[in-house]
This record gives sequence, C-alpha cells and structure tokens, in this order.
Amino acid sequence: MGGTREHGPQTEPVPAKCLARAVVQALAEDPTLEAVTVDRARRTISVATLGRTDVPSLTERITSTVQRAQESGRTHRCTLLAGQDTCQTCGQPLAEFERQKIKISQDAETTTIARVTCPTAPKFWRWRDIPWPKVVQRDVEFLEHAEEIEEWKPQLLAALLCGLFGASAYFFLSAPFATAGFILAYVAGAWYTAQEVWERLQKRAIDVHFLMLAVAAGSASIGAWGEGAMLLFLFSLSGALEHFALGRTQREIRSLFRDAPKTATVLDDLGHERQTQVERLQTGMRLLIKPGAQFPVDAEIAKGQTASDESNLTGEATPVEKRIGDSVLAGTLNLWGAVEVIVLRPAAESSLRKIIRLIKEAQQQKAPAQRFTDRFGTYYTYSVLGLSLVMFFVWWLAFGQAPFAARQTGHSAFYHAMTLLVVASPCALVLSIPSAVLAAIAWSARHGILFRGGAAVEKLAAVSTVALDKTGTLTTGELRVETVESFPPGREADVVRLAYSLERLSTHPLARAITRYGKQQALTPLDLTRFESITGQGLRAQHNGATCVLGRRDWLAEGPRAQVINQVPATDAGFSEIWLAEEELLGRLILRDDIRPQARQVLEELRAEGLRTLVLTGDRRSTAEHLRSELRIDDLRAELKPEEKLSEIRALTAQGERVAMVGDGVNDAPSLAAAHIGVAMGARGSDAALEQADVVLMHDRLENFLAAFRLSQRARRIIRQNLVISLGTVVVLVSFALLARIPLTIGVVGHEGSTVIVVMNSLRLLLGGSRGTLPPAR
Repeated sequence: MGGTREHGPQTEPVPAKCLARAVVQALAEDPTLEAVTVDRARRTISVATLGRTDVPSLTERITSTVQRAQESGRTHRCTLLAGQDTCQTCGQPLAEFERQKIKISQDAETTTIARVTCPTAPKFWRWRDIPWPKVVQRDVEFLEHAEEIEEWKPQLLAALLCGLFGASAYFFLSAPFATAGFILAYVAGAWYTAQEVWERLQKRAIDVHFLMLAVAAGSASIGAWGEGAMLLFLFSLSGALEHFALGRTQREIRSLFRDAPKTATVLDDLGHERQTQVERLQTGMRLLIKPGAQFPVDAEIAKGQTASDESNLTGEATPVEKRIGDSVLAGTLNLWGAVEVIVLRPAAESSLRKIIRLIKEAQQQKAPAQRFTDRFGTYYTYSVLGLSLVMFFVWWLAFGQAPFAARQTGHSAFYHAMTLLVVASPCALVLSIPSAVLAAIAWSARHGILFRGGAAVEKLAAVSTVALDKTGTLTTGELRVETVESFPPGREADVVRLAYSLERLSTHPLARAITRYGKQQALTPLDLTRFESITGQGLRAQHNGATCVLGRRDWLAEGPRAQVINQVPATDAGFSEIWLAEEELLGRLILRDDIRPQARQVLEELRAEGLRTLVLTGDRRSTAEHLRSELRIDDLRAELKPEEKLSEIRALTAQGERVAMVGDGVNDAPSLAAAHIGVAMGARGSDAALEQADVVLMHDRLENFLAAFRLSQRARRIIRQNLVISLGTVVVLVSFALLARIPLTIGVVGHEGSTVIVVMNSLRLLLGGSRGTLPPAR
C-alpha cells in the first residue's frame, strides 16, 4: 500500500501514506473500534464498533486517516483506496499486523482491517457507513464527470425561454396574460442563478448573482417587469456563455485522457495471456501491446519494433520510432507493430497521471491578479449594496423623487437605485482574469505545455533572461553508442558485451545508453560478482575471478594501462567516452548526445523577442564552447556543480534579472526553485524537477518554451484588455447612474454586454491558439 518498511515499537510515528498502519493505530487508540472496511464498489468506508463510542469523533478520525493516506506524496501514495494494490506487495510485511492481532481480509472490491477476536464477537458489532472522502474521488471526478462540460446547454435553454416569455409578454400579450408571461420569464431566467445564490447564502456569503436577483425582484415590485425580464435574460445568457467557455476549456483538457485504456494484456513466464486492470499493473510485469492499442502505463520495449503516436500528450503529429530499449508513455498509441513491453512504473505514477495532477493543480492555483479580484469582488459587492442604499435616500430625501412609485415627470428613487446596482455589479471584472487564465491553460495543455497555475501564466511573460541546462535541454539527453574500439583492435564484441553486463546494473545516463545498445544487439549478459559503484569514477566487478572496471579515462589511466590510454587522442567536442578494462582486454565506447535540431532556431527566436540566453552546464568547457559556437549562445558557464548553478541564478536575480530556468534533472531542481519561473523538460523528467517547475514542456520539446512564452504574453495582454473593458464600462455607467441619466434597460445592456465581451475575448486564447503555433506577441 505504498508504505515503507519500519522497525521498532508501535509508538513510532505511523506513515500517513500507509492506510493499513494508520487504521491499526486508530484501533489501538480507540478500544471501541473493531474493524474498518473499504468498499471500492460502493465507494464507502464502514466502521464496526462495540459498546458506546463517540461517533462524530470516530468518523472524523477515520476520515482524516484516509485523507492523509491519499494525499501524502504524489508518487508514493497508498493505492488501496483506488483498488491498485492487494496489500500483499506492500513494503510493510503482513506478519507485523498478525503479531499485533490484526488481520487483513480482501476480495475484489473490499478490504477489511479488523481485530482478531472470538468467532461470535462480530455478531455484536455495530456497523456505520462513512461517506467516501472527496480527496479520494478527485482523480475519478476529473475524468468521469463529463456531464459538467455540457452544463451550459440547459442554461442556454433557460435563457432562451426567458427571452421568449419576456418578449411575448412585452409585445404580444395583454394583462393579466402579460404578467403571467413575465412570471414565466422570471422563473426561467432566475432558475440557475437562484440555485447559486442559495448555495452562497448557506455559506453566509453573497456575490453578483444575489445583486442580479435583487434588482430583478425590485424591478417587478415597481411594475418594471420588462426591465427585470431583460436583465435576467441577458444575465442568464452571459452565464451560459461563461459556462460554454469554461466547458470548452475542460473538454480540451479531458480529451487528452478520455480514451485511456482500462485493461492490459499481461504475459506470464510461459507466454500465456491474461487480462488485468491497468490499476493492478506492477513494475516489472511483461505486457503485450497490439497494433492500434494504447500503451496503458509507462514501459520499455522488450521485444519487437513499432512507432507511437504521442500527439495527445505532446502535440507532436509525427510518429516516434520505438525499438528495443526505448521507453513508451502511458496513453500514447501503438501504431503498427505488436510489441512486448516491461512496466516501468505503476499506472498511478505514469506520465499520464502526472499530467492529470499537474493540470488539476493548475486549475486550482490562481494568478496574483485573480486573487486580488476575488478579494476585491466580495468587498466590492457589499460596497455596491451600501452605495445603492445611500443613493436611494439621497434621491428620495435630497432631490425629492418619489421613493417607489414613479411620477409622470421621471423615475422613482428606487428605480435609480436598482439601475446603480446593476451597472456597478462587477460581473465582467470577476470573470476578466480567470476566463483568460483557464483558456490559456487549456490551449497549452492540448499543445504539450503545462502551466502549473495562473501565476505561471502571468510570470513567464515578464522574464528577461533564459537560462538553460545543456544535457536533456539543448541536447536530446538520449546518449547513443557511436563507436566501439578495442586496443589492440579485434575484440570490440568482447568490449561491448562486458560493458553491457556492467552497465545494466547501473542507473547513470551513460548506462542507459549502453544498456539500450546491448538490448538492441541481443547481447547475453555475463555473470558478474562483487559489483560496486565508485562515486564519480565508474564501476567495478569480478568476472571469472578477474577484476573488470569501467569508467572515466583518468581513473583507468592509473597503473599499467596508462601508456596505452594516454596515446589514444581524446574524443572530439560533442562526444563522450567510457573506458573498460579486464586483464588483457582494453577498450572504449564513444557516445554522442545530439544537439536538438530545433535548438538553434528556438534560441534565435528568443533573442528576437529580446531575451538573453545563458547556458549553465556541468560539462567540460571544451564541450560547452562547442555548443556555444553551434547555437550562438549569448553567455555560457561550464563545469558547474548543482550548488554553483543555484549561485548563478541567485546572482542574476540579485542584479534585477527575471530568469526563466529550463532544466530536466534532479540537479536542476534547486535552480528551478530559485528562478523567477522554473521550466521542466518533459513528462518523464525527474520528479524533483517537476515538483519545482512552474511550467512543464511535454516530451522534451524545446520549441514549446517559445510557444509558452508567446502564449503568456498574449494572455497577459488579453487580461489587461479585459480589465480595461470591465472597469471602463463600470466607471462610465456608474457615472451616468449617479447622475440619474441612464435608464435601467440601457444599464442592463451595457453591464451584460461587457460581461459577454470579456468572456468572448478570453475565448480567443482557446479558439485562436488552436489553429497552430502562436504568432509573435505584439
């Protein structure tokens, strides 16, 4: 269940991510609690008690236990609640539970953690159901509640009915039928608004929806049925358009994951096939993926060759060739070859789930300007109510207007107060920022760019310097074996086989390249003993009693091999070498990390946008200078350790530079956190980098940084336009309303018109951007 092995007495802290251990602690703390059952089919949690107990306290304790188990960590959370584990593979041995007289019983749908008691005791237990915590449902809700996307349709129907009934009552019907028509118009126009107002009132809060209903009711009370019906029609219409825009945003995002596979074909040791739920797949399982099927989890090709369509994750329309040793991403499509793959990580930790979590976080995190308008909107609503009340008495007592009944010479004070209430309502202002931010997040997610919240959308447009890591950012990060040499020549096959046997036990980037090369050559690994990794140098092991070493040139050049190695010229800039030695065998493998083909153009366009480019790398200076000459980089710092990269970022920040740091590895995480905005390369980048990044560029596509920068500039420009439209409209209309120079009808049209304009202007980010790469910002 995602727990880590623990030792020691029971009083040690219980890891929150292990649900079983947390429940065991709850059993120890509460003697009345006898058992807890998790039913995934009914989506309930049931508790059994014996004797008198504090039910509310018990419910809160168990619910908080479940929430902590689900929320503790993004990649190592307890998976029992999602049905992704049987507790048999947990790092916590079940024997520990047995020693504490706790038993765990499971079937396909339920898991019960209970005390070991006499057979008759369960007959006296009293069972109670606890609601399934919302935190557990979030991943499911995000993918399954598609009906919310179409919420705008019934709202649009209600708005049209409101307009139809209102127009019929105003133009065609006579009293008392006109009044009946207006009442129907009010019911249709206020139906959804009233629901939202009621929900807010239950929380003791009011917003602009309350103001609109108050104005409509006030208009009806003074006989201005037509103005009230028009207000409700336009307000409900703008609300439907708002939900259409947000629904379109959600649909763009959900379409990325809608068709994710639910089952997978697992192969056993004898090659027999069986269907298994994707959630139950474990690391190391062997799967068969047929042509036209999606890869259910992140995996590595073990047999066969194919190409995958990764457009749903990366926006890349060109199929990506996949051979033995290459990795494939969950949710991508296997185009033409039947392949066997090895599961790299469970479904809950796949790239697809990472993306879902990042998008959910992005939608929940608000931009600084949006947080301001949220706070401003609440206070502003109360201020508008107060101002309207004050002006009612001013018009009545100071200017001598009739309080409610209109005179032949003009409107009543109440009528003018209702007009002021309408035109001063901040509907357009409240929508101006979130509508633009969500549209930007949706378009970017569809095109392989993940903004982690509205703050990232705003901040990226303000950068002045772009600092980039070299390996995995400006280069592909996928080293490949270019040449194998032996000294003297003739034993190249022995060199590569021994290197493959050593490197398959390592996780270094060089090791991945050599391991992939060995798999592609169908090499059989040798039996090695006493394997050890020498930090900063290489690997050492025993083969048939002889010591074999693999590592850096200067490490192997110490001793009898020094003369031969020193006579071999170093590799050219842009290449890496790894040396291997075993008694009479000596050789090296030359590897190459290619510069991304689009890197030069991207850097040139960044300079054209007025941004300074800087490369921070730990590579040797000769390799870095070669990269600088190839890509025409403005500045470069080589041979940097992670802490030195961090110091460089801090120094630039102290000079007033707003730095965007682009990296992909664990060593880049501190720099990503210190920069004005951190950008991580790829869904399969390190978890540490993804945790610190504000923006994630899917599938290592460097050109997406340029698109993200331009999108950020465009979103910031549209937000400013929305603020000018919304605030400008309020200022103009309120000025006329305070002078009692604007009828309620014109106030309604102006107010709701600005709201519609703001929503449609934001929607340009979603509709306009989807036609292709964003144009340069103007």
